Amino acid sequence: MTEPGSAQPDPRQPDPAQSDPRQLGPAQSDSWRPGPAQQGPGQSGTAQPGPGQPGAWPSGPGGLPVRPGATPYGEAGAARRLSPRVLLIDPIRMLPTLLLPLAGVLVAGGFSPASFGWAALGVGGSVVYAVVRWATFTYRVSGDRLELTRALISRSVRTIPLERVRGIDITTPPLHRLLRLAVLKLDTGAGGGEQEGELDALTVEEAESLRAVLLARRSVTPRPRPEGSAAAEGTAVDAPAQDGVARDGIALDGASKDGTPRDGAISARGAAAGRTSGHHDERIIGRVPRSWLRYGPLSGAYLLTPFALIAGAVGLVFQVGGELRVDARKARAVFTWVEGHPALLVAGVVLLILAMPVVGGIMYAVFNWDFTLRTRDGYLVAERGLVTRRAVSLERRRIRGYELVDGLIERRFKVVRLWAVVTGLGDSETRGQLLPVTPRTYAVDVASDAIGPFATPLRPHPSQARRRRLFRAVTPWLVVAAAMFLLGWEVAASAALVLALLGIPLGLDRYRSLGHAYDGTRLSVRNGSLRRGQAVVERRAIVGWTLRQTVFQRMSGVLTVVAGVGAGTGGYPAVDTGEAQGVEFAAEVTPDWIGPFLASPNR
Repeated sequence: MTEPGSAQPDPRQPDPAQSDPRQLGPAQSDSWRPGPAQQGPGQSGTAQPGPGQPGAWPSGPGGLPVRPGATPYGEAGAARRLSPRVLLIDPIRMLPTLLLPLAGVLVAGGFSPASFGWAALGVGGSVVYAVVRWATFTYRVSGDRLELTRALISRSVRTIPLERVRGIDITTPPLHRLLRLAVLKLDTGAGGGEQEGELDALTVEEAESLRAVLLARRSVTPRPRPEGSAAAEGTAVDAPAQDGVARDGIALDGASKDGTPRDGAISARGAAAGRTSGHHDERIIGRVPRSWLRYGPLSGAYLLTPFALIAGAVGLVFQVGGELRVDARKARAVFTWVEGHPALLVAGVVLLILAMPVVGGIMYAVFNWDFTLRTRDGYLVAERGLVTRRAVSLERRRIRGYELVDGLIERRFKVVRLWAVVTGLGDSETRGQLLPVTPRTYAVDVASDAIGPFATPLRPHPSQARRRRLFRAVTPWLVVAAAMFLLGWEVAASAALVLALLGIPLGLDRYRSLGHAYDGTRLSVRNGSLRRGQAVVERRAIVGWTLRQTVFQRMSGVLTVVAGVGAGTGGYPAVDTGEAQGVEFAAEVTPDWIGPFLASPNR
């Protein structure tokens, strides 16, 4: 913490001793007193804010406040075990892996009493194994790290520095929800889509309080920086409101740029009415109404759900075919019977096609039920799910932008999906989602509120880019049609001609999707048609540029400019810009980098 008089802080940077009571010095922390929410009748004294009010301390198990420098588990960070209720879940979770071996034992033993005894012994062994795993696993918060210890035959200690934590997710699968348990996962940005730490299972209250403690104990110390410079990595900045849209928890929820409520958005005041939050800066940025779940079938992934279910069922039959005594002869007999009843086959295909939007909509609703995006203690928290409820936390100081994605069908109905561009995020395709399929105007307002506005129109690309898209969409099918005519396959040739004609509107749509822009703070690039993505990235996230030009691009006088970003996919291209246009775009965003490489007009 900066001593008084040693340095003048940036006026935009809140003093940590004032904005976050959890970082008070030792002398101040010793004088902590309960706020009004913790005081009993007739008590008085220096009041501190209660839960849900600015300056509230994180709460421990039972709702008791936690003093700065302490944990809800004691000053020394005593080791704790998971909830013993998990012993009711582990045997059920083991059933799928035990089913085939137990069935094999029973079948091999002819369902004799001895075979049932061996099966019971196997079940009992799995229960004992679950108890031993629970009894030998502990966790504790010690200083600025989380320690996960397992001690059975050998002792294994996994230490996770809290400064490496990129996000903390809490999920509640169906069995856990019945027993009021939750799974807490820590993502440290190690990659591979795997969390480095997982606690399965804590009570719901303990998971929430542990998340608050882990976030409160992270060492995020503001660093002095020159006036006018970009925010340094690891420094949280509460920027003032711009154009009616505030940053980092200042704007009113559910408000668009003109201050009017957004359609479908839930106001922070309305959301907080009648309930108390344990987080001092929590507010709801957006909540997806249930009526918008009808947009789910517009996403191609959910439309293919019936085919995925059938493929899974067929795979399961092949896996357990031996136990069910299904051999190749019986499989051939089934296929022969299906071939002899083509009407039933056609009816099945028609039913499958009709089931695509219905089943896809159901699966979409199951995964995205009551999707809520809120800001909490410096994090964006996205909660969703009907059967399994999941809460994903993204650290706001690591968010570098966002991406709007839509497909052909989604574009027809003016709906998009919203993802965050985050540094050091594992499994970004799943964890980075900020909104499911929602109206485009609503998604843009939410992105502006949560991350930052971008209203600059995209610049069109030259006509050479349009010719290249039409050529690539039409020419291959014309070549196929000519080859089919030469071979005498008139039906296939006609089909290729139809696809060539359909390539014309597809090529024009791909050209209209191209664009790039820069507003002085953020840059944006857009490309694609079947899957169109528009990325909006902060200038400070740019780590380099790649100017790429193939032989065919050189012949057309265009090139591709890739903005290298240390977040998201790692690079976002402006495809087929003009040669001068692409270089000018890079020079506009980072003039100090590109300027020295540009030739002087006097030379």
